[in-house]
Amino acid sequence: MSFEFPNIDPVALYLGPIPIRWYALSYIAGFILGWKYCLYLVGLDKDKRPHKLDIDDFLPWAILGVIIGGRLGYVLFYQPELYLADPLEIARIWHGGMSFHGGFLGVIIAAIIFCRKREIPLLRMADLLAGAAPIGILFGRLANFINGELFGRTTNVPWGIVFPNGGEMPRHPSQLYEAALEGLLLFVILFLMARKTSMRERSGLLAGVFLIGYGLARSFVEFYREPDLQVGFIADVLTMGQILCLPMIIGGLVLVVMSLRRKNNALAT
Repeated sequence: MSFEFPNIDPVALYLGPIPIRWYALSYIAGFILGWKYCLYLVGLDKDKRPHKLDIDDFLPWAILGVIIGGRLGYVLFYQPELYLADPLEIARIWHGGMSFHGGFLGVIIAAIIFCRKREIPLLRMADLLAGAAPIGILFGRLANFINGELFGRTTNVPWGIVFPNGGEMPRHPSQLYEAALEGLLLFVILFLMARKTSMRERSGLLAGVFLIGYGLARSFVEFYREPDLQVGFIADVLTMGQILCLPMIIGGLVLVVMSLRRKNNALAT
């Protein structure tokens, strides 16, 4: 038993001759809802930086970090030969090709620069961004499913789906696995943690849990996700996604240990 891929038009609507795709709308929804959620979290500790105005001002930085970092990350991690042959292809983002890990690094760099300019505690900003990140991940993975891309490996499970570009065999809907684990579940965990003052005061704790949670969830789903064709398996065992998640997990563990050992977490930078 398997399911045929639902016939979902990747174009949500047209503004005159301009197509507005679900993928673009997923980014917009992720940024807007993530920004609103950060404002909610900031409101829980109004006496601490960053304030709501800081979050408003950081939003453009986050958008640029995700887009530039995501594109350059895909170029460097997944298809460097293609872009070395045609460097102008890097700017053609409408052709597809974004890396979560690249976008993640882009936001980190943007946050470091922004926090230094504003004299904002970096780890507190990191905790806020970590709480909001699963929202964007959730919408992004749902958009991947609508596009019929980044599908899973062939399978016999009853919920397998025959994707238009995936051949005749049913495949794991790995995009939905990622949406559920990296998006919804991780958001709920971080939301419940953020509601506790004792955890918010341990600067870096939420960011560390996000890094560990995303790294473990992504590494797990990679066992069911079809490896990128141009990369395949590395050492015949691991995927590029799993390798890139390893430093995230290690970094997350370091942050969690540091946050639990630090005596005065409220003033941590």
